[in-house]
Amino acid sequence: ILVEQFWSLTDTIYSTREGKSWYGFVGTGGLVGGVIGGGAAAFLIKKTPLKTADLLLVAAFIIFLILILTGIMGRIGLYRETAPSGPSPQKSDAWQGWIHNRYVLLIAAILLLAQLVSPIVEFQFLKTVAASYQDLEARTAFLGTFFSILGLVSIAVNLGITPVIHRTLGVVAGLLVQPLTVIFCSWGFMFHPTLSMIAVTKIGDRGLSYSINRASRELLYIPIDPVVIYQAKAWIDMFGYRLFKVSGSLLILLSTRWLPINLTLVQLSWLTLCICGIWIVTIVILRRDYHLVLNGRPLRAVDH
Repeated sequence: ILVEQFWSLTDTIYSTREGKSWYGFVGTGGLVGGVIGGGAAAFLIKKTPLKTADLLLVAAFIIFLILILTGIMGRIGLYRETAPSGPSPQKSDAWQGWIHNRYVLLIAAILLLAQLVSPIVEFQFLKTVAASYQDLEARTAFLGTFFSILGLVSIAVNLGITPVIHRTLGVVAGLLVQPLTVIFCSWGFMFHPTLSMIAVTKIGDRGLSYSINRASRELLYIPIDPVVIYQAKAWIDMFGYRLFKVSGSLLILLSTRWLPINLTLVQLSWLTLCICGIWIVTIVILRRDYHLVLNGRPLRAVDH
């Protein structure tokens, strides 16, 4: 909820041109926190008496700090939201305000496909880590270090690659980076099923999702009216995000437990390849609608 509130506010402050220049940098703040958090988790496990479960209390303390900082920033007036371009729709029209817009539904579709891929890669990664590290504390230390590396990769992409791709190749090219990378890495894991290869695949999925993919997806919202942004993001990026992730978990259960033919850990990469193919096709379809919206054309209805 905190992340989606932040990006909803950002989408009503920046223009598309400003977003292409600054979204990579803005998103880096959260990635730096991820690096520090991962390193802190590994440090606390290795150097202090704290155990894995104790890290929940550390996380609760950090959220309390966020609460205090948010209150201070609100009081000194750092938030400047853009007013809606027209009258706010009635609550009964909140769903109808965007559900018939093909452009917004395509944004939801690319998020759905991304969240179908993510649990599969996550499952492969964690199962491989569990097989490689039998001791819980050693596993926690490894994961803390790994997520720090993942954060560093995301920061490097955000600062060095994201602005360049957005300014030279455009937003759609930024959206294509993650599925293409995951396809390449999943092929690698199928032929070389090791911890290092699935770790690279995990970085290609989450590392790019938190950097160039997130910045590119947020740029899709900027040309939309602020009222529609809040409505769409409330359903797509908050409710839909969790629902889509559950769908990915159910897909794993179907593939490994519930169907007559069960896929092995490595064979799950075939699912990833198929989903990524559909993901890329959806982005290509979205391209035309994005340029229409960017040029001030009305959003297309599904029944058109």
